Amino acid sequence: MRIMLVEDEKMTMVSLTGILRKEGHEVTACPDGHAAMAALDSGSFDVVLTDLNVPGPDGLEVLARAKRDNPEAKVIIMTAYASTKTAVEALRMGAHDYITKPFQTDEVLARVARIGELQAVVAENRALRRQIDGSRQRRIVGNSPGIKQMVKTIESVAPGEYNVLIQGPSGTGKELVARAVHDASSRSEGPFVAINCTAIPETLLESELFGYRKGAFTGAERDHKGYFARANGGSLFIDDIDDLPVNVQVKLLRVIQEREIEPVGGGETVAVDFRLITATKEDLKAAVDQGRFREDLYYRLNVIPIKLPTLAERKEDIPALVKHFAVLRGAKEDFHLKSEAFGALVSYHWPGNVRELENVVERMLALPDVPVTELFDVPLRRTSATGRDPAMLALAGAEVQPVAEEMPPYREYMQRCEQHLLQWALAQADGNITVAAKMLDLPRSTLRSKLEKS
Repeated sequence: MRIMLVEDEKMTMVSLTGILRKEGHEVTACPDGHAAMAALDSGSFDVVLTDLNVPGPDGLEVLARAKRDNPEAKVIIMTAYASTKTAVEALRMGAHDYITKPFQTDEVLARVARIGELQAVVAENRALRRQIDGSRQRRIVGNSPGIKQMVKTIESVAPGEYNVLIQGPSGTGKELVARAVHDASSRSEGPFVAINCTAIPETLLESELFGYRKGAFTGAERDHKGYFARANGGSLFIDDIDDLPVNVQVKLLRVIQEREIEPVGGGETVAVDFRLITATKEDLKAAVDQGRFREDLYYRLNVIPIKLPTLAERKEDIPALVKHFAVLRGAKEDFHLKSEAFGALVSYHWPGNVRELENVVERMLALPDVPVTELFDVPLRRTSATGRDPAMLALAGAEVQPVAEEMPPYREYMQRCEQHLLQWALAQADGNITVAAKMLDLPRSTLRSKLEKS
């Protein structure tokens, strides 16, 4: 813990500082109230041990300032002038405890230790509350055939200890599925630890996965517990496993086989108990064929494959997903889409999948008067029954004739095609230049300029 000690008696200050540091605490020693105020300016502390009578601002002033800056700080008042009045005043102002001089150092250590235990319990309760609140929000929504089959697979494999490989494009909800596997397993009471390979620099990935020992490299001032150790007794989810460097793939394979890790800078191995769930946004077998992913690791990971459908493959789930996201953001339970909004959402091709839909719902709630078609991340593309992009069909239907003996110059020919395409987009958008520009992936100003020249 971070402790500030405010004590004007030099021997007491030196003695307590040394003892607290031996217990592993980070101690800032201040000889008077002015130094204490300066220390509070530069950072916050978990515990403040302050003498009541120190030069400058006294202990009660230090108490008031510490609690103002950090209401969760625990302040212990020390004084040789014990009185009911000062004790009551200190406690009224928010002091956690009150200790009378002279005292045994063991007494101080015991009180600090109890604060550490209390903070650990508070932190655990908060983590559990976040987990419970998150579980209420995190659920797989939809009744499409692909989702129903996926849920059945999760329910079937979750109780086992099999490695699970989740495959799906970005935004399809791979971490949500991983959490569902964990929550339905016998490890649900243990931790669920998630790591994204693309979010951590390659130079740090190994030390973050396996941890490191103090002194392993410059800046390693203390032992660091890696993701595998944090997931002990629970599940470790590694997203974007396809981006894992080859040298780390070798070490991951060993961990899977031996169930033990070797922290960076440590000569000994540490046993770990975890369930491994991985996810990939690309075909790992193709990566194996291209030599970018180890074949032996691939077969270790791909014990139970779960493939996620794209949102374009489960459009019947869009109404339920929209309501789910809207309610999470404060909408009423009877929230429903207007028919024109529903038509726009179903017609869209959703390259960003469910994550993009969630973003659009948030925009819909924030900008209720803006047409849905103007809220998409990328241009709206409606697809015809043939599966071809209508923009391309329009272009194909322009004055484009098979090669003949007499053809206009290239520039003139392309201008005709462009004008036909612009007019098609404008017609599809009912004359709305903004929507037409989005459909064509053009800046609005560019489209207006092109139309003015036509």
